[in-house]
Amino acid sequence: MRYGRNLLLAIGALLLGVLSQHAQEPAAPPPPPDAMMPGPVGPRMEILGFGEMHPGKVVTGAPYSAVAVSETKQTLADGNVIDRKVQTNVYRDGQGRTRRETTFTGIGPLPASGQPRSMVTIHDSVAGTAYVLHADTKTAEQLPIPSKHPRNGENLQNKFETHFQQEIANGTLKKEDLGTQTINGVSAQGTRYTRIIPAGQIGNANPITVVNEQWYSPDLQVVVKIVRNDPRLGETTYTLTNIQRTEPAASLFTVPSDYTVKQANLRNLARRGMGGAPPPPEGATPPPND
Repeated sequence: MRYGRNLLLAIGALLLGVLSQHAQEPAAPPPPPDAMMPGPVGPRMEILGFGEMHPGKVVTGAPYSAVAVSETKQTLADGNVIDRKVQTNVYRDGQGRTRRETTFTGIGPLPASGQPRSMVTIHDSVAGTAYVLHADTKTAEQLPIPSKHPRNGENLQNKFETHFQQEIANGTLKKEDLGTQTINGVSAQGTRYTRIIPAGQIGNANPITVVNEQWYSPDLQVVVKIVRNDPRLGETTYTLTNIQRTEPAASLFTVPSDYTVKQANLRNLARRGMGGAPPPPEGATPPPND
């Protein structure tokens, strides 16, 4: 289905984000998550448990660990409810290295056993490399790191800001300051973004209002809470919980000694990350669109 393929694309985008030296927690308040990607793909970043990943510099001197909880509830026209949940254990050390242990429940095809899928990623900003760990086979797939361009994150942020200002000027986006609030023991600055999709833009008879609230911690330089309401997708919440301001164990950011390291194939990795079937052999005819 098209939805499943978009999820795979979102996973691929997330993996590519792990590759970059600049795909770390932001050094400045990031753009609203629904603006990160066009259409409904943006909120899927939150659904997949990567709400705090936005372009920015590597954050050093602010170690922490936390549990990121994402949930999306969607009510269908017949009253049926779809509930998707993702939990991610997040770690960052004082050198800016990060580790994410993500469990997918109710998203995409699951294994025959029906058990949730898990993905462990390590981004070592010191060594300039990243890995995806597979505990069942004790293998680590090393991700290819692109050339470092120090201004990429800054340029991307500037493009977002320019786009937002244009939307604010033409009335399709409203930005409100919600002040400061303590969330799970962390001081955070709140911002509400209200986006209006004009009637007829996507075939809609009437305007559609999408409201996104996010709370950003300047101290930790991460987003600690997101609440997003979109009539097309339901309500998505993302919350960083159980925040610990201590240095995580160094072993969390290294590949275990009994693991075999091999180079990653991003296409295969995206498919397996969602429990999908392996890719067809080289030269095989691709399946028809569904």
